[in-house]
Amino acid sequence: MSSASATAGATPSISVQELESVVVRFAGDSGDGMQLAGTQLTNTSALGGNDVATFPDYPAEIRAPLGTLAGVSGFQVRFASRDILTPGDQVDTLVAMNPAALKSNIGDLKTGGILITDSDAFDSKGLKLAHYAHNPLEDNAVVSSFQHLNAPITRLTREAVADSGIGRKLAARCRNFFAMGLVYWIYERDLEPTVRFIERRFGKDQAVAEADTLALKAGWNFAETSEIPRRHYRVPPAPLAAGRYRNLTGNQALAYGLISAAHRCGKQLFYGSYPITPASDILHELSAHKEFGVMTFQAEDEIAAMTSVIGAAYGGAMAVTASAGPGISLKLEAMGLAVMLELPLLVLNIQRGGPSTGLPTKPEQADLLQALFGRSGEAPLPVLAAASPADCFEIVQEAWQLAVRFMTPVMVLSDAFVASGAEPWRIPSADDLPPIDIEHPTAAEAKGGFQPYQRNQLLARPWALPGTAGLMHRIGGLEKQVDTGNVNYSPDNHAAMTELRANKIAGIAGHIPAQTLQGDPQGELLVVSWGGTYGATAEAVRHCVRAGAKVALCHLRHLNPLPANLAGILARFPQILVPELNNGQLQRLLRDRFLVEAHGLHKVQGRPFSSREIAVRIHALLSGRTSS
Repeated sequence: MSSASATAGATPSISVQELESVVVRFAGDSGDGMQLAGTQLTNTSALGGNDVATFPDYPAEIRAPLGTLAGVSGFQVRFASRDILTPGDQVDTLVAMNPAALKSNIGDLKTGGILITDSDAFDSKGLKLAHYAHNPLEDNAVVSSFQHLNAPITRLTREAVADSGIGRKLAARCRNFFAMGLVYWIYERDLEPTVRFIERRFGKDQAVAEADTLALKAGWNFAETSEIPRRHYRVPPAPLAAGRYRNLTGNQALAYGLISAAHRCGKQLFYGSYPITPASDILHELSAHKEFGVMTFQAEDEIAAMTSVIGAAYGGAMAVTASAGPGISLKLEAMGLAVMLELPLLVLNIQRGGPSTGLPTKPEQADLLQALFGRSGEAPLPVLAAASPADCFEIVQEAWQLAVRFMTPVMVLSDAFVASGAEPWRIPSADDLPPIDIEHPTAAEAKGGFQPYQRNQLLARPWALPGTAGLMHRIGGLEKQVDTGNVNYSPDNHAAMTELRANKIAGIAGHIPAQTLQGDPQGELLVVSWGGTYGATAEAVRHCVRAGAKVALCHLRHLNPLPANLAGILARFPQILVPELNNGQLQRLLRDRFLVEAHGLHKVQGRPFSSREIAVRIHALLSGRTSS
């Protein structure tokens, strides 16, 4: 479709085309409000009954130089009339607020898709910062494949908000609302939820609230009188199960799951943490809910955060900490202490691109081996991984149940993609959530002498609360004598305690659900995934099954111990594919543990998989092209 510039004038005839799914991406400088624009489109679409999935993409630097490629901030929204699992592979509509945003994102825009640009930003300075030798909007080879709406958005925004009385510089910052108005018109999104948001968010400064509202409506009106696009695109509501829904991110879901688990077991939630991207939002969210008995502690460093949590667990609280890979490295010594103490607590690792500072705002799954083996000595602990934003609510509750039942620290893996992505979450009824039972030994039980490391049938030791009469006991980092907890350096005792701790964790495999499959259970290829790759792998497998391929998906929720029936599943399939956002960590584990020839699909670009990438690899393996 040929490119054209938008002009205002007589309203052209408008048609309506119904679509099943739409992907919109806002892109601009980190100060252009792209995250806000994407969030509002997400919330508006969810309120309209669509299923939604998002992919916020932040710059790695807090404030990268304006107009540069490193400073581009993006927010991708997919809304649909059916159940969706990913924010989409390709973009239907791209809003590029400057040349750098165009250069970074145009490769993802579908042929025939809608390209919206702010012509005011494509000046000589902006083009130079984006390393353009000439204006790409004047190059037919660049924009001719798209429906191109090139408008002076900055100027039009300033004109639209002139009556609000805000200054020229502040007026230009309203252009994200103008762009939102354009997109809302194209996709028949309701303006009212965003108007209400503006009033809630900016109502204390009526001039700003009025300017944002004027800009939003001006964008809508401009789209209505422009030559391109000439149609509305309508996405009907999705057939979601009845209930109350809200949109939430993975980090919000973790926070709500922790609050729910603490309430259900009658414990105070103690969250000790040190800020780090992309885990900080958990601290922010929990600190806003003191009315639920949540105690948050921002420690001076990661080591202090971890040891504070150990102290809280010893005192009988539901103790939780979180970090990302570099912070987890600092916590590892104290995590070994928690293993030796056999105290129940949770460690959340919101993975990001590494090593070191690496790509702090980008997703990666490269901390799996760290989670499994990163501590000194033989120090096994359970490891679980969240599959999606909404799944984060469930997984921390399951992790806490394992922690208190087996008296062990538990690690939960998420990543930047899951943590900042959002999807509709069906709010459960509190009455439908069963209690989490916790037993503490009493003074009456201690009359015969308390043994702090005496074990039950699950090999779990008792969780004795300090101050309980008759339960005085010793715990610490030195090796303990079997049952008594006294310090013991005997070689045989150390071997026995090491084996007991290992057998306790291994025994959890008998108390977690059996591994299930999606797709063809007797197929020619098994895709094994974990964590935030679930959406892309599930969509890829569904696509391949519809195309007639004999393929199945095995998505692992429990990574240590692995499900008891996993060996039998792997043995049934002649080929195995393991897609990971690392260089093959789970692939290596499966090969070592089960002696299977697992093929890998590895990606370490700071970006999640597209379902197409995985589908292409599946078809290549099924057709015998096994290289790479």
